[in-house]
Amino acid sequence: MTSTPDARSEHTSALSPPLRWFITGASGGLGRALVQEALEAGDTVVATVRRPDALRELTEAHPDRLHVELLDVTDSAAVATTVGRVLAEHGHIDVVVNNAGYTIVGAAEELTDAELDHQLATLLHAPLQITRAFLGPMREHGGGRIIQVSSLGGQVSFPASSAYHAGKWGLEGFTEAVAQEVAEFGVRLTIVEPGGMGTDFGVNMRTAAAIGAYERGSVGEFRRWLTTAGSDVFRADPAKVARVIFDTTRAPEPPLRLALGADAYEMLQQALRGRLDALEAQRELAQSVAFTSSVPVSG
Repeated sequence: MTSTPDARSEHTSALSPPLRWFITGASGGLGRALVQEALEAGDTVVATVRRPDALRELTEAHPDRLHVELLDVTDSAAVATTVGRVLAEHGHIDVVVNNAGYTIVGAAEELTDAELDHQLATLLHAPLQITRAFLGPMREHGGGRIIQVSSLGGQVSFPASSAYHAGKWGLEGFTEAVAQEVAEFGVRLTIVEPGGMGTDFGVNMRTAAAIGAYERGSVGEFRRWLTTAGSDVFRADPAKVARVIFDTTRAPEPPLRLALGADAYEMLQQALRGRLDALEAQRELAQSVAFTSSVPVSG
């Protein structure tokens, strides 16, 4: 693919606070930390949750600036209705955060069709639908920010996580393309790639029914490691991660990608270097398939 010139001359990418946020998966962990960060800055937040009382304390403390919506992001009709109502009631949204997510652990062969569909509905289809729903209003308003909470698993892969990686890698490719499409309208997208965070991610993890053939290999080893991992693995502080994400919404030119956590940085660096080394090793092979000058051109 060839690069295209940057055509963002007419629009500023900076947003003027206070801002209006739409955050999915806000019941706990990073989502809740982002809600708190935005509220403390004086911003207004629409937060989607699965449990009606998940943000009760924050709602009581900020009744005029925190609006809670019950939403299952895998219900596309409910997503469309909720986004439409939010836009009608609030006029516009400055910052969208696609944060809702979970992982199902299991080999590709172990996953049922329903498990695979639900994982992709949560990690890929929902953020795509939500992103697309807000693009038009942001473009017409003259700008906005969309934060896609991916993972180091958006560029690094592990056994027993194929469905998770399918969602996160897909989201990252979608976001890279859309970022090019809407830059000229002042809309900026950022892919956040955290490492292990001290959240309820592990509690929400699901496990596919095991097939015996996989129990002694890489799948079984990774499944046992992941399901027993403790604080030594999930070391990143979600409040600090939220602060860094928040700061990007005030930056004139936010990064396209944001790796957060020492583990994320190290694993991403290793994966990208390995990928580049493998590509360099194929240089001559890649060039060998071109037409030669002696080949006649048909027609």
